[in-house]
Amino acid sequence: MTDVAIRPAVAADVPAVVAMLADDPLGAARESPEDLTPYLEALERLASDPHQLVVVAERADRVVGTLQLTVIPGLSRRGATRSVIEGVRIHRDDRGGGLGTVLIQWAIDESRRQGCQLVQLTTDRTRTDAHRFYERLGFTPSHTGFKIAL
Repeated sequence: MTDVAIRPAVAADVPAVVAMLADDPLGAARESPEDLTPYLEALERLASDPHQLVVVAERADRVVGTLQLTVIPGLSRRGATRSVIEGVRIHRDDRGGGLGTVLIQWAIDESRRQGCQLVQLTTDRTRTDAHRFYERLGFTPSHTGFKIAL
């Protein structure tokens, strides 16, 4: 897919990224596209952290996908570094054409480049299509995740 460029997200991308985050039943309940201030502040914090990468996939000068990649040095697994993929979204009009695969493969390749020994991600248990997608790419559902809202 040579017509897609993956690059770091910039402030001008935030409206398109937030629109993608909000464009599903889960995101519609937790995102607020009408007020971009907290998203712009978050992108600024993320951009200043060398362990965080927020990228967009761009096609024909249009943002069509996004994800966040976090690199975490650790002690477990013999001091292994791991990466976590979060916030994966593909624009509604661009799903089903291989763009998600390109974006995830970019994240895996970048993780290798940064010396990671493990790539992990979470996805809501209701996103069964996403589960099939990630398994097709070689991810295994090996853990149960927990969280607590603060």
